[in-house]
Amino acid sequence: MDTEQIVRTFTDYYREHGHRRITGSTLLPDPGDPVLFTSAGMHPLTPYLEGRPHPLGRRLVNVQRCLRTTDLEEVGDSRHLTVFQMLGTWSLGDYEGSRSLDWAHRLLTEGLGVDPGLLHATVYGGGEQVGPDTESLRLWQERGVPVELTVDDNWWSNGPVGPCGPDSEIFLWSGDTPPRSTPTGDDRWVEVWNHVMMRHRRLDDGRLVPLPQRNVDTGLGLERLASLLQGRSSVFECDVFEPWRRTLPSLWPLDEPSFRVVCDHLRSAVVVVGDGVRPSNTGRGYVLRRLVRRLLTVLWREDSSRGVGDLPVELITHTSDHFRQDVDPGLVRGLLVEEERRFRRLLERGRNVLARPRFRGPLGEEDLAYLHDTHGLPRDLVTSLRGEGDPGTDGGGAVRP
Repeated sequence: MDTEQIVRTFTDYYREHGHRRITGSTLLPDPGDPVLFTSAGMHPLTPYLEGRPHPLGRRLVNVQRCLRTTDLEEVGDSRHLTVFQMLGTWSLGDYEGSRSLDWAHRLLTEGLGVDPGLLHATVYGGGEQVGPDTESLRLWQERGVPVELTVDDNWWSNGPVGPCGPDSEIFLWSGDTPPRSTPTGDDRWVEVWNHVMMRHRRLDDGRLVPLPQRNVDTGLGLERLASLLQGRSSVFECDVFEPWRRTLPSLWPLDEPSFRVVCDHLRSAVVVVGDGVRPSNTGRGYVLRRLVRRLLTVLWREDSSRGVGDLPVELITHTSDHFRQDVDPGLVRGLLVEEERRFRRLLERGRNVLARPRFRGPLGEEDLAYLHDTHGLPRDLVTSLRGEGDPGTDGGGAVRP
């Protein structure tokens, strides 16, 4: 089952259960939202989770593109992507968490063909202000799914204050042996679906107060689920990456970890540009700039002549189509090429500055501040050019384009 079939199966199933499909938003949150990018499907729905009536009703389903920089250092393993699609469902004060979990179990086992014996769940075990989630525990026990109780791992929040609540996570076994241990004891249990019983608001002083309504907010990573359903060992082997695996090895021979980083960061840069962000030294633009520099760092390790101008337009188009963006691929590639030129010039300027006698010894904080403020050389670039790490990657060797 490819990703498009998974999306149709998911959305059709919830439509049959009274959910209205809403259009996913861009990666850019509404003005006033403290986050740089939409990192979860619930971000655009925050006002409705807090009680505002949604024009389409109390049961919703959608596909939302998300970007997470908190996992940036983990990109290259088998599970983490910077930009991905999240399948989501919501009950805005309608049904409770047990019904949501029951539907999820039926969809996974009956609609998507998952072996029930390969499932495991975790449930909130209780804390100082909120007791254990006995409702979810009872549902999983009735379905015959093994359950592990945790505390911190099963409490969801979107920051130190704001909507929050206990959650129940669904895991799928990815090992080549019969399932063993529990999700916290064996990392072959892969989290695929989180169901948050969003009933509380955390205040500045740490106290919890009830939200105006008892909500359920769920999120399921599309690419991660696709890789598991397709029997692949990593998200980078599911059908979404097939064009990349077919094209990139002949263009840029890379080992597997490098291939994953380059693919992930290029795809992320394409989507970020497609949503209107341009490179800069602050905010969203700096996230884009950092992604481009990280992927160039990897490309240039063995061959400094490589460049994003070699990237086939077809891969840009494929990425934009997957994330449902209408964007000119030539424009995207042109912006990335110009950012590459800036980076090459910055590297050359940095080498010239650091060759001065003043900077040949150990550098203190005052030196690093001067290099940044006067010459525009960020700390990570300085350490890279001195052989202490990669620009934009926070470690791993110097770059010499």
